[in-house]
Amino acid sequence: MTLHRDAARVLGAWAAPDGGQDALRRAYLDHLAEYPDAMWRSCTAGHLTGSALVVEDGGERVLLTLHRKMRRWLQMGGHCEAQDTGLAEAALREAVEESGIPDLTLLPGGPVRLDRHLTPCAWHLDVQYVALAPADAVAAISEESLDLRWFGHAELPEVADASVVRLAERARALL
Repeated sequence: MTLHRDAARVLGAWAAPDGGQDALRRAYLDHLAEYPDAMWRSCTAGHLTGSALVVEDGGERVLLTLHRKMRRWLQMGGHCEAQDTGLAEAALREAVEESGIPDLTLLPGGPVRLDRHLTPCAWHLDVQYVALAPADAVAAISEESLDLRWFGHAELPEVADASVVRLAERARALL
């Protein structure tokens, strides 16, 4: 199965938590239908990306990266790569690469949120997952980060934008 086909399958089956998320889900599916290259950064009309909010064992803190290019505290994530066979795999690969934690596992059940945002390269149609870190996890800063830090949920509105806060709220509700 191609990455494009996997994205259509995942989004087609995803039960969005509310009307706004369902509208985004349908827009992502329309985008996939219109652009055969919708999974790749070469699609200048926008491309799907995969991200994952890394949550510590117990769920009280989340790991954010101070993104080198965006200069904002964000969840781990980014562009799909040729070796990725699915959206979940892309999100998990990005989370492992950017967090330095090798044994992350995705929360079962597929994506938890969608978020469409403009970046310097194009619109990102982000498919967001939750990655669970083991109790003894030690994070390591990657070359894509200026910093990497654990934050309690109450701290998030002070450091992160509304999309990260919404993702963390959804993760907490699911946990």
